[in-house]
Amino acid sequence: MSVHLAGVETPNRQGGWAPDVDRRLATLESPIRSVLEGHASSLTAGDRITLVPDTHYPFHPSSGMVTDPAVVGSIADRLSDWTDAEIGIAGATDDRIAFDRTAEYLGYPAIADRFDADLVDLADDDHRDTVVTVGDERVSIAVPERLLESTVVLVPTLRPTEDGPVSGGLRTLGRLVGSVADADDAAVAAERAVKPDLSVLDATIAYGGDPVAADALFAGPAAQIDAVGSSLLSRAVEEDPVLRRTVEAAEESVTVESVTDEPAVDLASLRRRIPEGGLPPRDEVNPLVTTAYRVYAAVAGDAVPPQFTQRR
Repeated sequence: MSVHLAGVETPNRQGGWAPDVDRRLATLESPIRSVLEGHASSLTAGDRITLVPDTHYPFHPSSGMVTDPAVVGSIADRLSDWTDAEIGIAGATDDRIAFDRTAEYLGYPAIADRFDADLVDLADDDHRDTVVTVGDERVSIAVPERLLESTVVLVPTLRPTEDGPVSGGLRTLGRLVGSVADADDAAVAAERAVKPDLSVLDATIAYGGDPVAADALFAGPAAQIDAVGSSLLSRAVEEDPVLRRTVEAAEESVTVESVTDEPAVDLASLRRRIPEGGLPPRDEVNPLVTTAYRVYAAVAGDAVPPQFTQRR
């Protein structure tokens, strides 16, 4: 099974991040087209497409902790050139923060308006009880109907979870279904029920203990993309309870095929450059990070995420 890889050219970038969304969109146009072209026919077969980025919390996209909205916008832009299907950008309100608040901090309303997409809070969607097989058990999960009735494109970022394994598209999907207490079982069950059509890994900025400009995009089946992400984070696929059950079920080896000549991406070099650390503590924000982000927000006009505004 081949995963498509495209390098992202970032000329004259300072500090590893371009705050101008127009500039990021222009930079992403060609590599997004390259990784999606081989999947165009399957992505445009239906009349509704749902993009599912990693929007678990309003970290700034330059941290590598969430999907860059420009990547999602570039995907929506390309798909709108190929089809008249309704395009939605989906997340879900949870017990930590409302999806519309997260989306606002990350800049998704402007992206949605620009590319004629809908922002969809799947917590408000009707859910359908669905029974799937996970291991030797039959598991009932509550799945948002939109995910069952549309072409689903996962858009995770390259980062670990709090527990250590790759976060990935499957765990992003698993957070959107209900009735399963175990997060790993939820991810496997969600993959079985939804059968996502494609996963596009945003590795423009990766996080492994610190952010790093990885300047790469990967596209392919969700489990295989997560396996590539796990490898880049120096995690063993066979030790991941989600990947162990989903990648092995595919019974195919994973190969990475570059679909662009320039810029070239050396996977071994990229793996060495990504730190082998975990996520920062939930309840601590380094004061230097807070100060730096406030300065950036004042210059760029961004909102200041809530983790930087809480009194300590």
